[in-house]
Amino acid sequence: MDVRLSAEQRALRDTAVDLVGSLRPQSVSDLVDTERIAKLDAAVIATGWRTLREADDAGAPYASAVEVAIVAEELGRGLADTPFIGPVLAADLRRLAGSPAADGAETVAVSTDLSALALAGHPAVAVDAAGAPEALLLGADGLVTVTVALGDASATVDLTRPQVLVAHEPSAAVAGVPSAESLARWTALGLALTCADLVGVMRGTITLATDYAKARKQYGAAIGSYQAVQHLLADAFVAMEGSRSAALHAAWAVDALPAEEALAAAAGAKAYCARAARTVCETSIQVHGGIGNTWECLAHVYLRRALVSIDLFGGIGANLDRVVAHTLAGATR
Repeated sequence: MDVRLSAEQRALRDTAVDLVGSLRPQSVSDLVDTERIAKLDAAVIATGWRTLREADDAGAPYASAVEVAIVAEELGRGLADTPFIGPVLAADLRRLAGSPAADGAETVAVSTDLSALALAGHPAVAVDAAGAPEALLLGADGLVTVTVALGDASATVDLTRPQVLVAHEPSAAVAGVPSAESLARWTALGLALTCADLVGVMRGTITLATDYAKARKQYGAAIGSYQAVQHLLADAFVAMEGSRSAALHAAWAVDALPAEEALAAAAGAKAYCARAARTVCETSIQVHGGIGNTWECLAHVYLRRALVSIDLFGGIGANLDRVVAHTLAGATR
């Protein structure tokens, strides 16, 4: 595995940095700025990022999982309140099932505990549901779509990516039946993208806390000059860097390794990133002190986004179980 980004990947990252930097929410009040959100949405649609995992003429995805993860990380870092992971996973699921791309906006439906792709007839939620009238899930004879029941998105934990309930009964069948291997590889992609989002969230909240530690003064000195605060931020940075390495390997594995090995790599990365992200986000709140517990501080928005990404496709325990199952299966061969 070559950990260096190619020139094209660096250009993709720089584009994402610029776009998110100009249209990201700068404060909690910006999360209800419909004009800004519409501009961000339009800009992301214009880039074609949501279609990166659609099939080309040869049936392969337009972009690798590494490239999709690069975008996901920058969107997480900037708290970009626009759908991305859901639409990308929907496009990849259709590709793996040999189904044509959707005509309009679409996302995926997961079980109500967010751990796996939902099954038809079972309670489910659509992730990244803003603007998507339909969600993909798994029926007895292949993929089906269900109608997204638009509810009160503001009631969800994540203020940047609404999750809403979907109808129990399928609204339409989708041609194509994904194999067990395809579903394993698709789950690995979902885990890799949530890891990338968590890495971005950690980067963003560390920057927020570091900037505050430089500006906030007590007893005539910036609080960042005190070792207690420095150690907190240093530990957070180390946790983020470790997560970044694990997440990059998981994204690479999606397309480079056999499906079961890719799933194990992504599950191990998710368990690591999930544990680190919560600690890092809580550290950011702690560094902010009293203001960190207020609604106006963006630190809680990073934590909220992290909590959903932690649970999406399973948290620490579920993914450690996946790693153990893979290890035991290899030992019995």
